[in-house]
Amino acid sequence: MPLTNVAIRRAKPSDKPQKLADGGGLYPLITTAGAKSWRWKYRVAGKQKLLTLGLYPEVTSALARDSRKDALRRLRSGIDPAAESKATAAAHVGATVDSLE
Repeated sequence: MPLTNVAIRRAKPSDKPQKLADGGGLYPLITTAGAKSWRWKYRVAGKQKLLTLGLYPEVTSALARDSRKDALRRLRSGIDPAAESKATAAAHVGATVDSLE
């Protein structure tokens, strides 16, 4: 059964990071400091990959599930979502550095 926003909001940090399973490899990770981030664990060519989808509560459970569906769609079309995300971030950092010069 998928997690509710109430269950995520009520989750308290502990001495070790916690994963609350939502289904399909999607879970919020609760750090020891109390930060909650949505993550999706998947496989490409037999290798495990991890994609961070954003911080809770800015990214709600419904939005995280939609993001997972979009990433799964890209994965099925042959695009690794984590590699695509890293390339986009690198391009953004490069554009920011160029604008400072």
